[in-house]
Amino acid sequence: MVSGCQPGAPIHPQHQALLMRFSTVEHEENFPVASLLCPPALRPAVLAIYHFARTADDLADEGDATPETRLADLSAYRADLLASADRQAPSARWPGVFAPLAQVLLRHQLPLALLLDLLDAFEQDVRYTGQQRRYASQAELLDYCRRSANPVGRLLLHLYSVHDDTAQTQSDQICTALQLINFWQDVSVDVPRQRWYIPQDSMRQFSVSEDDFSPTSTSQNASLLIAHQADFARAMMQKGACLALTLPGRVGWELRLVVQGGMRILDKIEANGCQPWRQRVRLGAGDVVPLLWRARLMGWCSK
Repeated sequence: MVSGCQPGAPIHPQHQALLMRFSTVEHEENFPVASLLCPPALRPAVLAIYHFARTADDLADEGDATPETRLADLSAYRADLLASADRQAPSARWPGVFAPLAQVLLRHQLPLALLLDLLDAFEQDVRYTGQQRRYASQAELLDYCRRSANPVGRLLLHLYSVHDDTAQTQSDQICTALQLINFWQDVSVDVPRQRWYIPQDSMRQFSVSEDDFSPTSTSQNASLLIAHQADFARAMMQKGACLALTLPGRVGWELRLVVQGGMRILDKIEANGCQPWRQRVRLGAGDVVPLLWRARLMGWCSK
């Protein structure tokens, strides 16, 4: 059960199949994409934001383009975003992205700064990977999460007309936690590609080197480092989790499942000895019942 929350009513039967559908999907992004729990009126907006972020992520990460080409493409992509926000015609390179996004920007008055923050983070990914840079500290990594993950939650809150400071803070905590969980889940994928999200200050604290994260390593210190980072992510998720219980209807249920999905990944990392560089954990059909049960138990937040 999430700390600070009390048991609530069971999941409505009509939601159970929808939650099962969501929970068995392998999500790489920090937000659900127009699932059946998303109100139909908002699905086009959620999809437009998703395609904007997904395409930018592909420009930053997919294929074998050079870092210089990736940065040039992201710069052109940024110019098209600014043109769309200014009600000007973007280039013809990404019509499937900016035609619907322009409508959403106008209809919902999306905060442009949040979309620009996402692009800043994608550009930072290119620079760090291309130059084989490392995050010096936990604070530096969290600043990256502030731009790579937190805008997603704030954009969704904006669509739901939720603007209070408490909700914004809780959303940031959930999104940052999800981003961190994804980092530790994907160590075995990222390290061979020279994508390092383990902060250097943590590596010094636990006396580990990059070699300790090689596929055959059984480093106890590296396991302790991952356990420490998993605890940090779990605590942050718990701080924000009650947002799922204050949002109404479908979105609240969807967020409950997002929160519990992140927690479940942490459980699996810990069950595997906190050695995600050896094996990547993922959610599957066997996780459906635990996720539904945990979502039910979240209940409501105590005031």
